[in-house]
Amino acid sequence: MVSSCHSCESCKVNLENYCPKMILTYGSKNHDGTMTYGGYSDTMVCEEDFIIHIPDNMPLDAAAPLLCTGITVYSSTKHYGLDKPGLHVGMVGMGGLGHVVVKFGKAMGMKITVISTSPNKKDEALKNLGADSFLFLNLLIGVLAAVGTLDGIIDTVSTQHPMLTLFHLLKTNGKLILVGLPEKPLEIPAFALVKAKHNVKPDIEVIAMDYVNTAMECLLKLDVKYRFVIDIANTLTAPS
Repeated sequence: MVSSCHSCESCKVNLENYCPKMILTYGSKNHDGTMTYGGYSDTMVCEEDFIIHIPDNMPLDAAAPLLCTGITVYSSTKHYGLDKPGLHVGMVGMGGLGHVVVKFGKAMGMKITVISTSPNKKDEALKNLGADSFLFLNLLIGVLAAVGTLDGIIDTVSTQHPMLTLFHLLKTNGKLILVGLPEKPLEIPAFALVKAKHNVKPDIEVIAMDYVNTAMECLLKLDVKYRFVIDIANTLTAPS
């Protein structure tokens, strides 16, 4: 990006990338009405707040993808707390985004499992990128063994793919970060997201057995907060 309004709520908290008046490096209308053309330009003007110094020991060609691919996975990993040493994180989709997830993860001291439907990517993941393990999604035995083992998953896939299996791989309260951009909506079973947590209890009204008929009348009038519970133990009389 080359500019933002500097006055909206997002800009005030250093989240200019959410500014409604943000001017992108490429494909946006500039202040003077001309279009921005990014890397296809001979010259370009950018506000100094959005200029990044590239270290001398970083080749410019290697730095270029980090300003898009790199920041996409790095910022989301940091934001959701999946950057801690010792965490076990899964990565789905070993492409442009995914391979950087593996590199960042290993540099942060995490255990990384590459999750894929392509078994031919195993050697690349383990030997070349340094992932700790490889999970072939089409092999049921391997998937079952990995259920509930991941602290988080970073999903970089931009095509339709089943989500239910990924949820099963997460530990309780695990996080799934979607950074891929599928064109069509993904199907996410609601039941897979529903789990009890932190001893949550409903508000109830405890009633005796002989109050049941009255309680039913209250239910019809929606006069209950929020569930009646029959106290059977204290209602029963001892046999004579």
